[in-house]
Amino acid sequence: MHNKFDLTGKKVLITGGGKGLGFAIANTMAHHGAKVIITGRNELQLKEACGNIGTSCAYHVFDLTDIKAIPLFVEAVINKHGHIDVLVNNAGINMKKDILEVTDEDFESVIKTNQSAVFSLSREFAKRMVQRKNGVILLISSMASQYGIPKVIAYTASKSAIEGMTRAMAVELSPLGIRVNCIAPGFIETDMSSKALNSDPDRKQKVLSRTPMAKLGKPDDIGYAAAFLAGDAANYITGIVLPVDGGNAIGF
Repeated sequence: MHNKFDLTGKKVLITGGGKGLGFAIANTMAHHGAKVIITGRNELQLKEACGNIGTSCAYHVFDLTDIKAIPLFVEAVINKHGHIDVLVNNAGINMKKDILEVTDEDFESVIKTNQSAVFSLSREFAKRMVQRKNGVILLISSMASQYGIPKVIAYTASKSAIEGMTRAMAVELSPLGIRVNCIAPGFIETDMSSKALNSDPDRKQKVLSRTPMAKLGKPDDIGYAAAFLAGDAANYITGIVLPVDGGNAIGF
């Protein structure tokens, strides 16, 4: 019987794949047989990540905020690696600031990376996937889209849009052979989140108290969810937002 959890033969592009959740997704998919291509702005970071993942990893340096250059970037990736089976829109930025102090420029900078670039990149790869009548697009949301979190208004807006885009894209693209799904990570133990929570004991306690599993998630937890949704085991799944959060979204 064919192992539907095996990603051998699939080519996956992961934005922001040099660190954090993006690296975990890339590493997990590579270990399940995929050829992974990671992107980001920091070449040294990407190079180190590929070294850690192994020979099944390649990288391209690209700044997603250069939205007008996205079509040329997609063309360059395909010319070098051939068709892409799976796109993982992982790259994103956050900004912690009181709502009354957030400027229009602050807001727009987050929206540009977290929402506009995701749409543009997804559209360009979808054009190629439609030709083959096959493909998977994954988006990454956040608990910020599930309930109100203070001081992250722009991030919340962008991630709420990601969940709406997931459903809208799935309805249009799934009849054309492209599955579109979203993962909503809970509080995951990355270097960035650990520093933030360890410096704010009250916030950490609040996070843990409303998480039924009473612990932070691991980056690999997101990697495994992404590998599942990317593979044939999820062939009849499209348009969903999958919380990977230890129950945080439903915690009291």
